Amino acid sequence: MQTLLLVIELVIAVLLIIFVLLQRSEGGALGIGGGGGGGGFGGLFSPRGASDTLTRTTSFLAIGFFVICLALNLLVAHTHKQESMLDSQPVQPHPAIPAPKPAAPAPAQPAPTVPTPH
Repeated sequence: MQTLLLVIELVIAVLLIIFVLLQRSEGGALGIGGGGGGGGFGGLFSPRGASDTLTRTTSFLAIGFFVICLALNLLVAHTHKQESMLDSQPVQPHPAIPAPKPAAPAPAQPAPTVPTPH
């Protein structure tokens, strides 16, 4: 259930980002969506109709995002077993690793001799 809600929330988040970027900003500097004719279709694709549609869709996506966030929080709160850190048993420290014993010195070997010509 949590996985399904997380996937839906991620899809809504991506759509919300896309729809916010498509809107025309007040200053006209950030929006990707532009004006232009667009034709008929009852004013849906006119600049004003597209703006209203994008705003309405953004509102629905934002409401859906917050509702799913609340649902996820409630789901986790009711399925998570709350325990106090103080109620748990203390963790036993790991036994100390003994230091390696120093190796005995190697027996002395005779120095190599250099052959000399006779």
